[in-house]
Amino acid sequence: QDPLWRRVVSRAASSPAAMTGSDQHPASYESDEHAAILESVPGIAAIKAQVAAIEADWGYSEDALAKGPDAKDKDNSDSWVPRNPWMNRLTGVHPFNSEAPLSLLKEHGPMTPPTLHYVRNHGVVPRLSWHTHAIDISGLVARPMRITMAELVTLPTVTIPVTLQCAGNRRKEQNLIKKGIGFNWGCAAASTSIWTGVPLPALLEYVGMKSKADGANWINFESPRGEVPLGDTTYGASHSREACMNPARPCMLAFLQNGELLHPDHGYPVRLLMPGYIGGRMIKWLSTITVTEEEGDNHYHVYDNRVFPKHIASREDATAESIWKDPAFTINDRNINSAIWSPAHCAKVKVSDATCTVRGYAYAGAGRPVHRVEVTLNNAQNWRPAKIERFETPDEFGQCWCWVHWSVEIPIVALAQCGEFAVRAWDDSQNCQPERPTWNLMGMMN
Repeated sequence: QDPLWRRVVSRAASSPAAMTGSDQHPASYESDEHAAILESVPGIAAIKAQVAAIEADWGYSEDALAKGPDAKDKDNSDSWVPRNPWMNRLTGVHPFNSEAPLSLLKEHGPMTPPTLHYVRNHGVVPRLSWHTHAIDISGLVARPMRITMAELVTLPTVTIPVTLQCAGNRRKEQNLIKKGIGFNWGCAAASTSIWTGVPLPALLEYVGMKSKADGANWINFESPRGEVPLGDTTYGASHSREACMNPARPCMLAFLQNGELLHPDHGYPVRLLMPGYIGGRMIKWLSTITVTEEEGDNHYHVYDNRVFPKHIASREDATAESIWKDPAFTINDRNINSAIWSPAHCAKVKVSDATCTVRGYAYAGAGRPVHRVEVTLNNAQNWRPAKIERFETPDEFGQCWCWVHWSVEIPIVALAQCGEFAVRAWDDSQNCQPERPTWNLMGMMN
């Protein structure tokens, strides 16, 4: 029997999407023929059916407010990108770093439309086409190649719902303690979509990744050159062989979001997805993969996504103590977290003998399920258990990759008299969300 890579190359060569040339295919997201591309994906009917079943079960609704590009982008390089005009822009007009108003995130329930999904862009959105984009794969592999999207999608695929979260989610609260070097995220830098992609083990088998004895220890992922301003102008991350090949974590190169082609803000036409990790480790607009003996040194892999001790108060402090590359401070898996989205900030509730439903979300990292959510009205002296609404079934390893929603009925009179109330979550190892934030220079993992 032919090895997998030979069988797939044969299929890709006969696919309509493997054709090239400007006469057949325009060269950007907005002019790519999405329906034709989807039809060219092997097994698309089964993928669509799986996505539709999850969306029906979870009550998915489209974003009716996103009707094309946002006028606020008319004078910048993202003027072609479809966006919801109500997204909260946190770093000015450009680059696009945004989170949905909590009311809209709550309204859409457990599944987030792409145009309401939080966005962390460090620079321009690359204007790429399915038909011309390819991933350059090199290093310690038997078959270095430039794999096209047409060839990539002929490999096996997996479809699962996953919550993504920025490591800076809720950073604003830390910045209120002391301003760090990051901008103010609220608590909406978390969103959930159904992702379809090629499992990393299948891809790495396809290119013939060499053994650990040969030094194949790290897989490095990078975006296109010119996307970001620092380093070599690529945004990159380096992941261990063990993390990428772990059969219990469905790491993938994702090319569909909620059953449709990726939105440009989320990496069209292909991105890295590492369930349970922070979003900053999942490279969008993936263009380069290298397999190396040593950990990669991309600027954003080394100088971003770290939680330093409290006494590190500047970048210069971190450099002086030579801790930038210390793995003790690296963020990969996200932390346990929760937030309140109802009542909303500054909401007015009429005092009466009735109860008020306090609601929010919670998530954990590394696939750990959230086991408990509690609310306090008296500065953590007592905690009221909340009802947890779960949307996914744990996988064969007992892991969960999505947030839960929670609610608790509180007498309005008690809310009126408490001054403030707070929430905390617990995971399946009885790890509890800290009562107080731990300030750190980058304002991450609050």
